[in-house]
Amino acid sequence: MDSWPGSAYPLGATFDGSGTNFAIFSEGAEKVELCLFGEKGAETRILLHEVDAFVWHCYLPQVQPGQRYGYRVYGPYDPKNGQRFNPNKLLLDPYAKATSGTIDWDQSLFSYNFGDPDSENTLDSAKHMMYGVVINPFFDWSGDRELKVPYNETIIYEAHVKGLTELNHEVPKDQRGTYAGIAHPATIEHLQRLGITAIELMPVHQFVQDSTLLEKGLHNYWGYNTIGFFAPHSAYSSAGERGQQVQEFKGMVKALHAANIEVILDVVYNHTAEGNHLGPTLSFRGIDNEAYYRVMDDDKRYYMDYTGTGNTLNVRHPHSLQLIMDSLRYWVTEMHVDGFRFDLASTLAREFYDVDRLSSFFELVQQDPVVSQVKLIAEPWDVGPGGYQVGNFPPQWSEWNGKYRDTVRDFWRGEPASLGEFASRFTGSSDLYEHSGRRPVASINFVTAHDGFTLADLVSYNEKHNDANGENGQDGESSNRSWNSGVEGPTDDPGIRALRARQQRNFLATLLLSQGVPMLLHGDELGRTQMGNNNTYAQDNELSWVHWKTADEPLTEFTSAVMRLRKEHPTFRRSRFFDGRPVRRGRGEPLPDIVWLNTEAREMEPEEWDTPLSRSVGVFLNGQGIRGRDYRGERVTDVNFLLYFNADDAAVPFTLPSVEYARAWDVVIDTAGQATDEAPSKPGDVITVYPKSMLVLRAHRTDLPDPDHSVAASLSSMTGAVPIIPANRPSVG
Repeated sequence: MDSWPGSAYPLGATFDGSGTNFAIFSEGAEKVELCLFGEKGAETRILLHEVDAFVWHCYLPQVQPGQRYGYRVYGPYDPKNGQRFNPNKLLLDPYAKATSGTIDWDQSLFSYNFGDPDSENTLDSAKHMMYGVVINPFFDWSGDRELKVPYNETIIYEAHVKGLTELNHEVPKDQRGTYAGIAHPATIEHLQRLGITAIELMPVHQFVQDSTLLEKGLHNYWGYNTIGFFAPHSAYSSAGERGQQVQEFKGMVKALHAANIEVILDVVYNHTAEGNHLGPTLSFRGIDNEAYYRVMDDDKRYYMDYTGTGNTLNVRHPHSLQLIMDSLRYWVTEMHVDGFRFDLASTLAREFYDVDRLSSFFELVQQDPVVSQVKLIAEPWDVGPGGYQVGNFPPQWSEWNGKYRDTVRDFWRGEPASLGEFASRFTGSSDLYEHSGRRPVASINFVTAHDGFTLADLVSYNEKHNDANGENGQDGESSNRSWNSGVEGPTDDPGIRALRARQQRNFLATLLLSQGVPMLLHGDELGRTQMGNNNTYAQDNELSWVHWKTADEPLTEFTSAVMRLRKEHPTFRRSRFFDGRPVRRGRGEPLPDIVWLNTEAREMEPEEWDTPLSRSVGVFLNGQGIRGRDYRGERVTDVNFLLYFNADDAAVPFTLPSVEYARAWDVVIDTAGQATDEAPSKPGDVITVYPKSMLVLRAHRTDLPDPDHSVAASLSSMTGAVPIIPANRPSVG
């Protein structure tokens, strides 16, 4: 086969319309062979003669898209000194844009003989490996555009490609569980009905099935076991695995963009699927072990493990950093995604041993003209010492706010002394983010996520029920801050079922009306249950998939309505923190932008926040106090709102505040489903907030500023009546 010198850049296999350039980095290699595989598995080896700055490369004018390939890298096999070269192992290109096939965990995939870790295994692994695939990079993106949805207008929907659509009978059978299934009108219409602006997909980078799970008859469902940082996972393709998965993924992104929905990817750059020192040799380990992995300084056969998976990517090495940054740019520029959520992001800050927010990775992101301009979300912890870093990431980053999750769960299950922190979390967690110059949108608020209970299970179980995982209940978080409402698991008791339905509405309304960026777990709006399993990483089956036929339609209606309220009223999605300063008004005395109220309509005193048994509070949100401007530069204003939270087991009477707050109030949300079709309430009236429930009141439409006031025009579109959000039908328990 003709072989030309080619180019050292870009890395990977690049088809230019005529032929394909191949380039792979290896600093320690003595020789590198490119291996091409025919349709029947015949292997053709091509020695790479050209090396520039440790990049081995060639150009093959005959190679077209669909070609399968891999590498064999020659060098010393000396694990004690961190070198694990073994040319008998076919290696996946770290820059492969697509993959074909799977690994089968044969002995040949390992560089040692089972039972003798210090030995060297010389079996050829080619027949048991997955291959890289040369792709056609060309795609018709005409009409596609960057949506650039502002963070404060963003509502995130965390979803699994397969789990979301596998049981949706409105999606054609051959498209269920695939990228095409996400792009199907039935899926998109549901997202639009809810008001979702961004779908955050759980890992779609090519990942590997764990041998320990396969032995139990289970499968890696979540996908946090990456082997290919450029390749969309081939099992999620309905069209094929010889490059078709790339085209299908791009089509999904284009369809979502056309529906004004951004695409955020959950990415796993902290470790790879090769595991610890006893893992298989699939790619990075055999290409340049020390460059790609953090090895122990005193014995380089072992790996540093800040991830709990056996290895940690070496973010101290320039080529590992290049791999991450090239991957991120590729998904933005070529695949048109809109942002990333970084799994165990604290690991990426461990340039040495401690977490360092100014590490090389974050400096690279800061100065990168492409990556720095998309949504960047950190999971701000890892399993190493000092790994919990909520509130400590750089200014352009947002974070999964684990403290929000814990506090809101504690408040609604009635934990004592949780009132003060609940107020902080509801208003955007300024205590965590304001000191670094960040705004409320730094907080990605969530009550549930893929890791843990679903919303329905959060109010139905006190304990995890993970027997299906085959780990004797040792896996998964044991402290869930959940409450089963009186009975563990399913029940026919109408009172408990009604309470659970109310608690789900409480969580959803709190989440969607908090300052910050709300994130909803897929299926929570449908009443999805995992039967108490809080760690379904290995449950690629109906336990984890969304059951559309048994969807809780009233809960879906409620979720959609609260999202509309958030979208229609900038009061609930401020771009700046509350400051408590008085706000100028057209008439009357100035009021602060926020006022926390006790049951007697007085401002909360400091000692009231610390009362252990206090579980009820009200808050006034001043629509004139947003202190933001729209894209035209005009000041953003809104009507006033009152919110009352009652996490007590008894009903609590609240006195409405004086006329300066509003001349009348309409109930727009009652999670207890009691305040239906009531006349407007007046200042001084006493309203009852039922046990474990939440009320949202809006200033009555007649209580608007003088028409001559400068903000009258901007308020005119908000004067229509807002119906009470239905909440009086119990959902499935």
